[in-house]
Amino acid sequence: MGAFSRQKFFQELAHGCLLPTAQQGLEQVWQLLLICLLCRLLWMLGLPSFVKHLCTVAGGFYTLYLFFELHMIWVVLLSLLCYLFLFLCRRAREMVVAMKAISLAFDLDRGVVTSVPSPIEFMGYIYFMGTVIFGPWISFNAYREALEGRKLSFSWLLKVSVSWVKSQVCLVISNCVAPYLFPYFIPIYGDKLLRSKKRRKIRWLLAYENTMSFHFSNYFVGYLSETTVTLAGAGFTEEKENLKWDLAVTKPMNIEFPRSMAEVVTSWNRPMSSFLHTYVFKSALRFGTFSAVMVTYTACALLHGLSFHLGAVLISLGFITYIEHVLRKRLAVVLDACVLSKKCHATCSHRNKKALWVYMINLAFSAMAILHLTYLGSVFNSSVDYMEEEEDDITHHTIQKWSELSWTSHWVTFGCWILYRLIL
Repeated sequence: MGAFSRQKFFQELAHGCLLPTAQQGLEQVWQLLLICLLCRLLWMLGLPSFVKHLCTVAGGFYTLYLFFELHMIWVVLLSLLCYLFLFLCRRAREMVVAMKAISLAFDLDRGVVTSVPSPIEFMGYIYFMGTVIFGPWISFNAYREALEGRKLSFSWLLKVSVSWVKSQVCLVISNCVAPYLFPYFIPIYGDKLLRSKKRRKIRWLLAYENTMSFHFSNYFVGYLSETTVTLAGAGFTEEKENLKWDLAVTKPMNIEFPRSMAEVVTSWNRPMSSFLHTYVFKSALRFGTFSAVMVTYTACALLHGLSFHLGAVLISLGFITYIEHVLRKRLAVVLDACVLSKKCHATCSHRNKKALWVYMINLAFSAMAILHLTYLGSVFNSSVDYMEEEEDDITHHTIQKWSELSWTSHWVTFGCWILYRLIL
């Protein structure tokens, strides 16, 4: 009877979730993929630059309308405001760094982009259909290089195909595996477990379930953005005459099995991490490392909309990553061992590299990172989507989730700071 129940469960899972999820995923984005491909083919025709930019703007407008309908007007207004800012920057080079909220403004200020682009160039960059919906961020120069219309190749097609398959796998895991298979194999909703003394363990299992679903929804968006931007002809590096379609938006293995929280935040969205490091962290570094870290995470929160739960998570991440970094840096000096947040190079000067206790210390920090991820990810579940207009509900939800987990991550971070201060 048990075998029959299990067989029936998997049949219902396949027909009720796996297949509908994959089908709906394709139905939602097939037009976007087609537009990106048409854009890629159009750029190979050798048309004048302004025609390419016009086609990009038209495709971007149509794509925005497909996903947002008339709400796209806010994106259009924002882009016009950004261009006005860039125009004024030509005569106001002394404006504070905090005002230069977009990478193009920074590149103009630093001379990476030599002149203010024309309105049609700027609009083409903003509405580039490969990035306008799901991202990722690319620089203005990368957009210009994409307009050159590189030849179609097997490596390009392979990159598009692999990224698309990965995105669909992550979508299925996020929607089906985490919410259904996880409680099936670990019955955290069963009456026996709920009546037992293991309520705290159950809460952590529920938090891990939410975190797993949230993580793979991010991987889905990351791989889908790889698909669209590569399909549209961007996302490559060029070494001499060798063209590599090697854009990597996210690295799930570095997140699910992390060495440190610093590795997690850089692997979560690599283009966004590069943007924040280049244009925010480096600019704020003159105020000190801690200030630069907190300014960077605050900027990230602003870019994400400054919702309470996002802001709380990102500011907490700022403290967690900084304290972990300085603690491991001090331990590396005191123990003369490879225990830094980032993996040491083979030629590093540390005396202790492969001792068992070195591996154990790094493993302990990895376990701590997984704890932090589970704790922070517990606030992201489907119920939050219905609270977007009720900030008080989101605030209550975030505090409640972390209270149920006894504020563990914050206490652990505080303990790490105490340990850091005690180590001479």
